[in-house]
Amino acid sequence: MQVKETLNEGLKRGYNITLTAAELEAKVTEKLKEAQPDVEMKGFRKGKVPMALLKKQFGQRVMGEAMQEAIDGAMNDHFESSGDRPAMQPDVKMTNEDWKEGDDVEVEMSYEALPAIPELDLSGIELEKLVVKADDASIEEALASLAETAQDFKARKKGSKAKDGDQVVMDFVGKVDGEAFEGGSAEDYPLVLGSNSFIPGFEEQLVGVKAEEEKDVTVSFPDDYQAEHLKGKEAVFACTIKEVKEPVAAEINDEMATKFGAEDLAALKVQIGERLEAEYLGASRAVMKRGLLDALDKMVDFDLPPSLLEAEAGQIAHQLWHEDNPEVEGHDHPEIEATDEHKTLATRRVRLGLLLAELGQKAELEVTDAEMTQAIMNQARQYPGQERQFFEFVQQNQQMQQQMRAPIFEDKVVDHVVEQAKVTEKEVSKDDLQKAVEALEDE
Repeated sequence: MQVKETLNEGLKRGYNITLTAAELEAKVTEKLKEAQPDVEMKGFRKGKVPMALLKKQFGQRVMGEAMQEAIDGAMNDHFESSGDRPAMQPDVKMTNEDWKEGDDVEVEMSYEALPAIPELDLSGIELEKLVVKADDASIEEALASLAETAQDFKARKKGSKAKDGDQVVMDFVGKVDGEAFEGGSAEDYPLVLGSNSFIPGFEEQLVGVKAEEEKDVTVSFPDDYQAEHLKGKEAVFACTIKEVKEPVAAEINDEMATKFGAEDLAALKVQIGERLEAEYLGASRAVMKRGLLDALDKMVDFDLPPSLLEAEAGQIAHQLWHEDNPEVEGHDHPEIEATDEHKTLATRRVRLGLLLAELGQKAELEVTDAEMTQAIMNQARQYPGQERQFFEFVQQNQQMQQQMRAPIFEDKVVDHVVEQAKVTEKEVSKDDLQKAVEALEDE
């Protein structure tokens, strides 16, 4: 096997690999010998089929496998001896397209090598960690917000007209073609106008009703309604309005606290404080992480594989285009060209991505099976009732697993670097933290 270098410019590499006919023949013979003990053929005992007959019967089929294994072996040997790591899958193609049995096999391999990453003194990095405490004012503000979500309703003044958002307590009887139908009647039913919990068009007709008023509401069931006998049918609901109530925030007390799973108001305040500080900690970490990445970006400068830059710039341009054109859900759109701004951002991302990968590898950091399982379970909760299907989908999809593994690995590397850096804590207000987070989004 001969390997000859044809290109060595920057990170670009090119090689010609020649597999001689004799080497290929030897590889085929080796594979046939391995299989010979298990081959059965009419007229011969198992394992006693002559090699010449095996070559005639299976030689062509084994030839392709032998050729592929030999080329793969040569490539692996090359990467092991050279120390090169290809940035993307090497481009490998056979150059003697008129090849026939008995000829040497000539292959051309080209790739872009990953750059050598310089050693860094991580102890010289200085970071600032913003610390925010959950004060009483923040807890009270969160309590008030919870009270809004746990709203109650109180009766409006007699004669008041129902508004959107009000609760109407009523009896109703629904009829189709003059006949009451099953499930179409109720007594003392509390309906919040604007909740869209009834058939389209129903709630809008109750806006303006008063207590003790009777009103007929005429609607048509949707064509895709779950009850077959009601699909597309017009129905008339005779409604008797008993009360019209306006929404009011729940009173902040022990009773409200129990609605949110707390033992009492004091326990709920503790829970809110813990949740707020967890949120502040997450936001603070995001700010510090950006500071860390900025520091690392200034510390290193090395050649980057053009193919990775091009792919990353294209992905950034594509993503931003879809954010500006949310109405286009698919990929049926004009070709999107990456701008200089996209390429600048791609350069930073690729450089930092390669650096973090190198730091993680040297520190022997890995994403454990338990961490992956937890990440999959967390994401599966976004698909209620389909958690099992999502879990199985991820298990069978290597690309999806990589997409989920990457941010976990990156966070582990960030934590590893932070442990070695000089971190100074600075206590700030939640408004200052919010401004720091908003500054990240503006960049």
